[in-house]
Amino acid sequence: MTIERITSAQAAEDELALESTVRPRRLDEFAGQERVKENLAILIDAARQRSEPVDHILLYGPPGLGKTTLANIVASELGAQIRTTSGPAIERAGDLAAVLTSLDRGDVLFIDEVHRLSHAVEEILYPAMEDFVLDVVLGKGPGARTVRLQIEHVTVIGATTRVGSITGPLRDRFGATYRLDYYSTDDLEHILRRSAGILEIELAPEAAATVARRSRGTPRIANRLLKRVRDYAQVRGGEDGAVTAELADDALDLLEIDDRGLDAMDRQLLRAMAQHHAGGPVGLATMAATVSEPVETIEDVVEPYLMQIGLLARTSRGRQLTESGWRHLGLAPPEAVGIQPRAQQPGLFD
Repeated sequence: MTIERITSAQAAEDELALESTVRPRRLDEFAGQERVKENLAILIDAARQRSEPVDHILLYGPPGLGKTTLANIVASELGAQIRTTSGPAIERAGDLAAVLTSLDRGDVLFIDEVHRLSHAVEEILYPAMEDFVLDVVLGKGPGARTVRLQIEHVTVIGATTRVGSITGPLRDRFGATYRLDYYSTDDLEHILRRSAGILEIELAPEAAATVARRSRGTPRIANRLLKRVRDYAQVRGGEDGAVTAELADDALDLLEIDDRGLDAMDRQLLRAMAQHHAGGPVGLATMAATVSEPVETIEDVVEPYLMQIGLLARTSRGRQLTESGWRHLGLAPPEAVGIQPRAQQPGLFD
């Protein structure tokens, strides 16, 4: 049995329900990302003092780090309404126009996966973000004409895992851009204790540390593992259902999550590189084909964390196992391996 990666509609619904329950509502409830929080607090306070809507914001980073939560917090701090959509959901320019014309001054439009907006939709979004107008084309052919409609001054918040895929003109229209990084173990413990209190789970401090250490530096994964550990403690533990460190270890071992947060897919990728490609360098498409996973899954979900903790490196010739990657598999690295893991942020994943 391996940890689910949101591969079904039911899993997505379960995760959404959990996130809506434990999601922070204010900046002071949000743990971690201190620099981002400080910048957002200044941005929000300055806008309040000028009685203006907040400038457009772009949030980027790996999945599960709190981009959607921060967008909702910005709206909550401003006392504004938020409308949530995603790049793939806005198929036509008219869809975006309908959303924008329904918003009031100061409201927030949150666009997840903003890098997946179509070119036609982006062309409508440019003047809407810059001049707060919509250029609507009426008719077709020689008789077509453009009508400019004024819209309210709204705040667009975009979120993406691929900031490099956003076109330059769109990226330039965001006045504030913030990167979200993986969380420290201490921050994840704080998040888990808060979630356990909301979900009425009796979580021992040592158990919180165990789950935090194996959560890949990601709050979404930490909260998901907390649910699985709770289930295990309820079925295999004592009558009170309390989560002890021993029960947490047993539950996560059953889920095949190791001490560094790697699951079966991560280890399969590392082993495939070692056994079939001599540790690399190997191209991303070849890696994906070797483990029978989509390129996007490898690039967005698997390899960012492996690179962050120094088990995998990206070189000009492709991906390559580091010395730490070989040793994590219990294998002696070849003498030719010269790739060393990059320096970690102090305290990260300790």
